[in-house]
Amino acid sequence: MFIVQNYSLAVLFCVVTMLCWGSWGNTQKLASKTWRYEFFYWDYVLGIVLFSLLSAFTLGSFGAEGRSFIADLAQADLSSLGSAFLGGIVFNAANILLASAIAICGLSVAFPVGIGLALVLGVLVNYFGAAKGEPAYIFTGVALITIAIILNGLAYKKAVTGGQNARVSGKGIAISIAAGVIMAFFYRFVAASLDLENFALPAAGKLTPYTAVFIFSLGVLASNFIFNTLAMKHPVQGEPVSISGYFKGNARTHLVGILGGVIWCIGQSFSMIASEKAGAAISYGLGQGATLISALWGIFIWKEFKGAPKESAYLNLGMFIFFIIGLAFLIYAGA
Repeated sequence: MFIVQNYSLAVLFCVVTMLCWGSWGNTQKLASKTWRYEFFYWDYVLGIVLFSLLSAFTLGSFGAEGRSFIADLAQADLSSLGSAFLGGIVFNAANILLASAIAICGLSVAFPVGIGLALVLGVLVNYFGAAKGEPAYIFTGVALITIAIILNGLAYKKAVTGGQNARVSGKGIAISIAAGVIMAFFYRFVAASLDLENFALPAAGKLTPYTAVFIFSLGVLASNFIFNTLAMKHPVQGEPVSISGYFKGNARTHLVGILGGVIWCIGQSFSMIASEKAGAAISYGLGQGATLISALWGIFIWKEFKGAPKESAYLNLGMFIFFIIGLAFLIYAGA
């Protein structure tokens, strides 16, 4: 299987993760013009499962190093399989909330608040679960990113004033916060299923990154029949919808959703592959720099702050600056 051999390449993989995790939301924005996010989400989950299988039978099986996907799956113990599967369930609970927050308040708010919070809490959870990297730089980076999240929240508060918009904004931010708190924990469960010290010769019973991502995707798929069904029956916005509506979508609409899942899963796969050399905390933290990417999409492409006062622009500028410096500290922490 393919294995990252040095820290510099691991950082590059984490940057790819950041781009993928920060960009998949664009597919939801594209689909939302004619398609409810609950329907979109079924295709999104399908995309995650399909790419996890593709990577398992290609990068996860070719080459002389490490165990191939089938061999790794055959020797896995229940503890490792259960941990990766549980990670998928936790992720899905958080991500459905995030998708609903995107539908309410857009990429430039849902991601910086929700995923920014997940980054802060998740880095701490993963660091204490498997310490790697210089803690002073890691915690400084986390503190700076926390300031960036606060600035973004203030920018959104300035942009939304009075009436129904204020009520919607409050709901969107509250859902984003809930998504972020839950999202902080999924990566630790997946990382716990791996031997983070040696991907080439992992301990017996532990999984390779490729097998872990596949089992994770099964957790996402299985839980989706519960979580997304509830979301359809009790939506945060709009009327309840029936599963029959899903089958009324055209091929293009379904493909957009699948593409969203593929993009996200590329990021997840690259993050797990990088975690041996970078450490789980840094790999996760850099990947969740996706908040910066999604904010750029939301502000400059989707014009989600169009008409907002100048104070919002200044606060968002501050968010970008603090985020970039915070991410630099996380990179340096593992160098």
